[in-house]
Amino acid sequence: MRFDMSREPTALLLLGAALALASCATRVPQVLTPQMVPDAFMARRAQSAPIWPREDWWQGFGNPELSQLIQAAQQQNRDLAAAMARVMAARAQTLIARSALFPQLSLQMQAERANTGGSSATGSLPSSSTANVFDLGMGASYEVDIWGLARANLRAAQEALKSTRFAQQALALSITANVADGYFNVLAIREQVAIANEDIAAINGILDVIKLRVYAGTSSHLDLAQEQAQMESEEAQLPVLEEGELEAQVVLAVLLGRSPEAFDVKARNSDGIRLPAVAPGIPSQLLLRRPDVAEAEANLASAHANLDVARLAFLPQFSLTSTAGFASTALSALLHGPSFIWDAGANLVQTIFDGTLIGQKRLAYATQKELVASYESAVLSAYADVESALGQVRHDAEAESHLRREIGAAREAFGIAQLQYKEGVTDLLAVLQAQQTLFTARDQLAQTHLALLQAFVHLFEALGGGWSEPPHDRTQFPPAA
Repeated sequence: MRFDMSREPTALLLLGAALALASCATRVPQVLTPQMVPDAFMARRAQSAPIWPREDWWQGFGNPELSQLIQAAQQQNRDLAAAMARVMAARAQTLIARSALFPQLSLQMQAERANTGGSSATGSLPSSSTANVFDLGMGASYEVDIWGLARANLRAAQEALKSTRFAQQALALSITANVADGYFNVLAIREQVAIANEDIAAINGILDVIKLRVYAGTSSHLDLAQEQAQMESEEAQLPVLEEGELEAQVVLAVLLGRSPEAFDVKARNSDGIRLPAVAPGIPSQLLLRRPDVAEAEANLASAHANLDVARLAFLPQFSLTSTAGFASTALSALLHGPSFIWDAGANLVQTIFDGTLIGQKRLAYATQKELVASYESAVLSAYADVESALGQVRHDAEAESHLRREIGAAREAFGIAQLQYKEGVTDLLAVLQAQQTLFTARDQLAQTHLALLQAFVHLFEALGGGWSEPPHDRTQFPPAA
């Protein structure tokens, strides 16, 4: 069948609508620039280290208790449960937006009995009549999405769903890292408590020597008072450390979704915990491995779809309605042919002026600009996180190596000073200095080792923790790609 375009204005209208529909869905603005995506990371890395973390990266520490705690947090953390509920809500919003693409159907049944009052033909005697009316019908309405307004709303909802899903995955990674940080913190405090007790035992040994020398008259009470002051200083640290351990366990219990009263970490120190190896790959791939960056990317795409919605709202809206059914005064004749009725109609609305639509468009444009900046900030922060974590791992490892050598030398110096003091070759000041150097170095080593473990956790988190964005979800692409 052939159409003559000059005689068929409807065909021209349909062709114009099709062309308009093809041009309504605009592309998300591409905001990545070569200046934002470096060619390589500045920090040096071990060439033998595996590229990018595994999804179960915490297994690299070789600690079964840590693995159990992380698994429990992933299942029982309350913040994570709330984030999962937000994903369900966003999925429902997507369903609501998708429903606008389909006709709305309704079924109606009605029965009425009415009395009509009046007067007789002569006007002297009143008269009335009573009648039954039965209706059975179905209605349909459809908002024709000529310009793609409903589809733009659906895109906005779908991108919002992606953003919510990525936010939940970013939260899961953060909670996993916090559990590891909290676990290592508990162990480090316990090691500091053990060091403090060992220092107190060493001070008691010196005190015994001083008391003997004072009794023999070879030392003054000044030496005794100085060492007793050192003893009190060490013992004063114990309550602070014990309170710190309690608070660290409370924080860890909350992360696991447990009551603090029924929770306790079994390990007493970090002995046996391995230092895992990991390294970043090509910098542009980092954007595919950070759920928080993907969240910002989806927020931008959703805002752009909302801008399309605000722009399309100025175009005419076309809707179709129809009803069909049966109406009769007798229920027995309701479904008979003569009782069938129907109607159909179309409605076209074009907004001439609406300040609300103008404001909504400007608001959508401003929101998109805000989220462009937020996405760029997320990208820059991702690269900064990796550079910072790589630097922390390298510097903390170097500091730990120096501290271990310092402790070896300080322990030897402390032993020599003790021996010389017993023999009367040196005074107590040399012992106190050697003692303080050793005690301080041991405490610093415990803190530095904690910082190194947490630096590895930060590095795994900065590299995305083994997460990867599905290719079909991407809306931003590096310039080189």
